[in-house]
Amino acid sequence: MDLKSNHAAPVLTDPAPIHKSRLGIHSSLFPYPSPGAVFSSGLYLTIPRKKSIPGKLDDVRAGGWLDAMLSSSPPRKKTKELNFEVASDDADVAFGSWMLKYPSALSSFEEIMNHAKGKTIALFLDYDGTLSPIVVDPDRAFMSNNMRSAVRNVAKHLPTAIISGRSRDKVFEFVGLTELYYAGSHGMDIMGPVRNSESVGDHPNCIRSTDKQGKVVNLFQPASEFLPMIDEVFRSLVENTKEIEGSKVESNKFCVSVHYRNVDEKSWTMIAQRVHDILKDYPRLRLTHGRKVLEVRPVINWDKGKAVEFLLESLGLSNSNDVVPIYVGDDRTDEDAFKVLREGNRGYGILVSSVPKESNAFYSLRDPSEVMEFLESLVKWKRSDEVECKKEE
Repeated sequence: MDLKSNHAAPVLTDPAPIHKSRLGIHSSLFPYPSPGAVFSSGLYLTIPRKKSIPGKLDDVRAGGWLDAMLSSSPPRKKTKELNFEVASDDADVAFGSWMLKYPSALSSFEEIMNHAKGKTIALFLDYDGTLSPIVVDPDRAFMSNNMRSAVRNVAKHLPTAIISGRSRDKVFEFVGLTELYYAGSHGMDIMGPVRNSESVGDHPNCIRSTDKQGKVVNLFQPASEFLPMIDEVFRSLVENTKEIEGSKVESNKFCVSVHYRNVDEKSWTMIAQRVHDILKDYPRLRLTHGRKVLEVRPVINWDKGKAVEFLLESLGLSNSNDVVPIYVGDDRTDEDAFKVLREGNRGYGILVSSVPKESNAFYSLRDPSEVMEFLESLVKWKRSDEVECKKEE
């Protein structure tokens, strides 16, 4: 089947909200109709089609790409120069007001744990900006040894998974822990637990496999048919952006990231146009925006929120009122997970941010150092809870 078409503009934003569903409804993973059907206008935000003229920058301006790039990449606060002291004070006041809506998960720790008392906490963590700092070179986004120790300790006490936009193999390379589960490509590549009562055949695109330690796991890849297309787009993006100084194209297996963190802002329009010129021929791919990164993903109803639901079900924790899922993340893509927890009133989303931003999270943490403190607090609480349970026995 020819996966390309020159009759539709690329998808510019996330698709419409998905209907809540359980696993095993593989037909609803795809928000586009079957071949020959009429496309629903509600699922796509398109831009008017024009003849593709390389460098015709009106395309990305009209489609709102530049506005999205700017809004997802706020400038850093400048506090050293005297001229910026007042602005910094104003920012501090704004941040204080914002925290009234999204209070610190550290200062609210007792409140969270009171709700979780006697229940199972399932912990989900983003990687970049959450467990590691945001760095200039994405290949050097290493977590500290102290953070690795904190993650290892919490995973010994609580079911824990990392859900990242990176490829699953890359995240495992960074983290290097076998005590937890990994989901890469925004949840499109999940290695999760196998339950004895589970029939793998009930889950489309799910196969039984073994991890690097020989442990039997479920490997779930709902976008596997997109692999040839993603690889083709990756190679095209590498070729077409190589002359833009500072740009970097990263393959995350089921998605492609175009980093512009090190690109001069004057060239953002150029890099956006190059991505647009390629994606216009791939209507089954969509573009989303992260922190100074353009991400190309398959158009399927699958995201980090769906990944949380899948892992909860794999862990046998999806239909219990005695489970409190906690998701910690810093990026726009984490909002899908925050939304799942908020709408189901099932647990807590914790946004990692040092600047005010709207979110579906309940609480906030400023940076990875506070995330580590939160993880350490979870371990202490869990150990104390286990001692109390033994006393009661």
